[in-house]
Amino acid sequence: MASMLMNPIRSCSVSSSWAVRFGARSLSTTAQLQSQVQTKSKKTLARPGVKNIVLVEGVRTPFLLSGTTYADLMPHDLARAALQGLLKRTGIPKDAVDYIIYGTVVQEVKTSNVAREAALGAGFSDKIPAHTVTMACISANQAMTSGVGLIAAGQCDAVVAGGVEFMSDVPIRHSRKMRKTMLSLNKAKTLGQRLSLIGSIRLAHLSPELPAVAEFSTAETMGHSADRLAAAFGVSRVEQDEFAVRSHTLAKKAQDEGLLQDVISFKVPGRDIVSKDNGIRPSSMEQMGKLKPAFVKPHGTVTAANSSFMTDGASAVLVMSEEKALAMGYKPKAYLRDFVYVSQDPKDQLLLGPTYATPKVLERAGLSMSDIDVFEFHEAFAGQIMANLKAMDSDWFAQTYMGRKSKVKMAVGHLFAFSQKLDPCSSP
Repeated sequence: MASMLMNPIRSCSVSSSWAVRFGARSLSTTAQLQSQVQTKSKKTLARPGVKNIVLVEGVRTPFLLSGTTYADLMPHDLARAALQGLLKRTGIPKDAVDYIIYGTVVQEVKTSNVAREAALGAGFSDKIPAHTVTMACISANQAMTSGVGLIAAGQCDAVVAGGVEFMSDVPIRHSRKMRKTMLSLNKAKTLGQRLSLIGSIRLAHLSPELPAVAEFSTAETMGHSADRLAAAFGVSRVEQDEFAVRSHTLAKKAQDEGLLQDVISFKVPGRDIVSKDNGIRPSSMEQMGKLKPAFVKPHGTVTAANSSFMTDGASAVLVMSEEKALAMGYKPKAYLRDFVYVSQDPKDQLLLGPTYATPKVLERAGLSMSDIDVFEFHEAFAGQIMANLKAMDSDWFAQTYMGRKSKVKMAVGHLFAFSQKLDPCSSP
C-alpha cells in the first residue's frame, strides 16, 4: 500500500475476536455527508535544500468494463493512447522527457516492458529509457514515485509515469506438463523422438491454466480478504451497499458535470470514439440487495455491486522539477511532497494499507489529520474502506497492531472524495 502526500497549488481470516470489538461501532454514510468541514491551518512542506517536484498534468483513457469496447486491443495500445493524450494536452516536446515508467499487474508476455513499447508507439525517441514496475493495486503509484526519486536524485528533470491494466485478454497458459512436452519437442532431433513425445500427450495436458487472482502466499483472493475483513470489523451488508451506492452516485454526478477533466477521448480502431467510463452505474438499495455474495458463499457480504469492476484502461502523468516546469512555462497542479510504502500480514491485514500508511506519511511531513482537507483512498471494495475507517478510529487496533499510543483520530465525514477508481494517477 502506498500513501502519497500532494499539496495542491490551488489551495496552497482476520482474527474473529476483532468482530466483538468493532461490531457495535457502525459508520454512517449520512453522517459523512453532513459533517462540517473544519478550518485548516496551511503549512508549507518545502524542505531547505530539497528540490521541489511538481505534477504538471495527468490524463487517462476512459476506464471500461473488461470485455467491452477495448476487448480487441492490447495493453500497450491503451498506454500509447494515454501518452499521446498527455503530449497533446501539455504540448511538451518529446525530447524534453527524460524517462518513462509504467506500472501494470497482469502482464502481456509479448510486451513485458509495456512502458518501452507504448513509448515507442507514441513516437518517443528510442533514446529515452523506459521501464515497467508491478505491485498489486498500486503499480502506477510505484511508477510515479520512482519518477519522483529520479528527479530528486538529479538524474532527470521530466518523467512521464502511468499505469495500464487490460483484463479483457489475460494470458492463459498451457498446463505445466504440456509446456514441458512442447519445450522437449522443440529440442527433439529425430522424428522418432518427436513421435514419442506427441504420443505421451494426454487429454488432461490440454487443460489451460488461468492467471491466478489469488495471493500466492495465502491462496486467497482480495474479494475473500475483503469479506473477512468486513466481518471482523462488523461492517454490515447494508452499510457496504449504501457506501457503494454513494460512490457511484457521486462518480456519475462528477461525470455529468464535466469534473472528470483528466479523461481523454480515444478512437478505438474499427469502433466508435470512447469518451467516458462505462462502469459508473448508480443504483438503489433495493437493486443492490438482490445480488448474492460473490466470494464467501452463502453468508458473505461482498457482492459484485459493492466491489469495483474489472477494468481496462491506462493513465499518464507528467512529473517535473519545479525549476524545469516553470522554465518551460508550465503552471504546476500540485507539489509532490512525500510518500511512504507499507506492508503487513497478507492473510489477515491484506487490505488495511491505508490504516498503516496514512499516519506514517503525515508524521514524515510533520502534519496532523486536521491539516488535510481531502484524503483519497482506492475503493476496491466498500467493505474494505469502511473497515479501514474503523481501524483508524480504534485505540485498541492502534495499540495492538501499530505500536501507537492512540488511534489515528480520523474525523468521520471529513475525509473522502471517492470517484470509484477514477484517480488519474492510479492503475485501472
